[in-house]
Amino acid sequence: MKDTPINYEVVSRKIKESRIENIGKASIRELKKLVDDIEKETGERFIRMEMGIPGLPAADIGVQAEINALKRGIANTYPDIQGIPQLKSEASRFVKLFLNIDVNPEGCIPTVGSMQGSFAAFITASRMYKEKDTILFLDPGFPVHKQQLKVLGQKWETFDVYDYRGDKLKAKMESFLSKGNIAALLYSNPNNPSWICFTEKELKIIAGLADKYNVVILEDLAYVAMDFRKDLYHPGEPPFQATAARYTDNYILFISSSKAFSYAGQRIGLMIMSDKLYERKCPDLKRFYTMDLFGRAMIFGTVYPLSAGVTHSVQYAFSAMLKAASDNQFNFVDIVKEYGEKAKIMKKLFTDNGFYIVYDKDENDPIADGFYFTYAYPNFSGERLLEEMIYYGISAISLAITGSQKLEGIRACVSLVQRNQFPDLEKRLRKFHQDHPAN
Repeated sequence: MKDTPINYEVVSRKIKESRIENIGKASIRELKKLVDDIEKETGERFIRMEMGIPGLPAADIGVQAEINALKRGIANTYPDIQGIPQLKSEASRFVKLFLNIDVNPEGCIPTVGSMQGSFAAFITASRMYKEKDTILFLDPGFPVHKQQLKVLGQKWETFDVYDYRGDKLKAKMESFLSKGNIAALLYSNPNNPSWICFTEKELKIIAGLADKYNVVILEDLAYVAMDFRKDLYHPGEPPFQATAARYTDNYILFISSSKAFSYAGQRIGLMIMSDKLYERKCPDLKRFYTMDLFGRAMIFGTVYPLSAGVTHSVQYAFSAMLKAASDNQFNFVDIVKEYGEKAKIMKKLFTDNGFYIVYDKDENDPIADGFYFTYAYPNFSGERLLEEMIYYGISAISLAITGSQKLEGIRACVSLVQRNQFPDLEKRLRKFHQDHPAN
C-alpha cells in the first residue's frame, strides 16, 4: 500500500473498473468520469485540470437577453438556419472591431458551439474539389477534431508546429500542401492545449501558402482576445486579435461563446466565412449538394441537416453580448484575465517542485499565461505521469492525444481550479516531488 494523498487502493480499483486500457490515452470525458467516481468514493476533492470548462459565471448580459427572448415567446418558433438578423449583424460588427476584418453579415453563421462549426467545415471544405480530400492539422490541437474526422471517415495529416516556428514554418507547411491533396488546414490561436500564439509573421506565412495552394484556413478562435500579454479590449482600435484573415480571403473563423463569454452550457458559436469564400463557385460541390456556391452549400447543404438551427433563445443572448462588447459597455477580456493570473501562480507551483513547462516560447518570447499550460516531470512519459498524478489528487490530460510530439507532457486547464485550492495543490506537488526525486 502506497502513502499517496488519495487512497491508493481506491484509485487502483477505480482505474480497473473504468476499463480504460491506457489512462494516458483516455479521452477527456473518460478521465472526467474516472475522477468523478474517485471523488465520490473517497470524499477527497481533486485539483481538476482535465476539462476546458469556464470557471467564471456566465455573462449576465446574455442570461437576461435569453430570458427576455423566452418570455416574448420565441421558444415555439424555429430559428432561421442562417441565424437571426441581429446576431449576424452583431457578429459582422464584432469581427470588424476586434479583428479588423470586413465580413458581410450573410457569411456569419451561428453553430451549436464551435464543434459543430468545425464538423460542418470539414465536410464542406473536403468536397470543394475532387482531388482535395485531406485536412492538415497544425498541432497540438483539440483531440475531438480528429475524432470528428474519424466519424466522417475523412483523411488527415498533422505535424507539431513547436519545432517549426517562425521562418521554419513555411517549408514544413509547403511539404504537405505541395502534394495537392489538402483541402483545409486547422489550428487554434491561442492554442489548445499549449497556449502558444502564432506571430504576425507566422500568420502571414500561413495565409500566403493558403492562397498559393488554394487551401481553406480553419482558424479556431475559441479563446478570442485571450492573449493577455496585450490589452485586446479596445473596440475599433489596435491591438487587434491576431488572425490570418487579415492576409487572405481563404478562411473560416470559429468564434465561441464558451470561454471568452463563459456561456458554454448554451452551446453557441459562430462560423465566419470570408465574402470571397462564401461566393466561390465550386462545380465539384454538386456531387453532394444542389448548389455549387460554397456559402449556400455550407448553410443549406451541411449545417441544416446537422441541427436544423441553433437554439433560438441563445442567439439573442449571444447577440446581446457581442453588441455590449462592441459598444464598449462589456469588457469581457478584463473578466477572463483571471485565468491568466491563476496560470501564473500555478505554473510557479509546478516549477518550484521539479516540474518544467513543455511549450514555453512563442518564437523568442515567453509564452503567455492563460487558460492552459503544459508541464512535464523528469524521467516520466506523459502517459505514465498522468496516471501517477491521479493518486496525488491532480487530474489533467496527456499531450499524447493532442497530436503533440512532446510525449512527456501534460495539458493543464486552470479554469476549474479555485484559488482556495492552491495550498492543496502545492502540498500535493511537494509530496509528488518527495516521492519521485528527479535525477
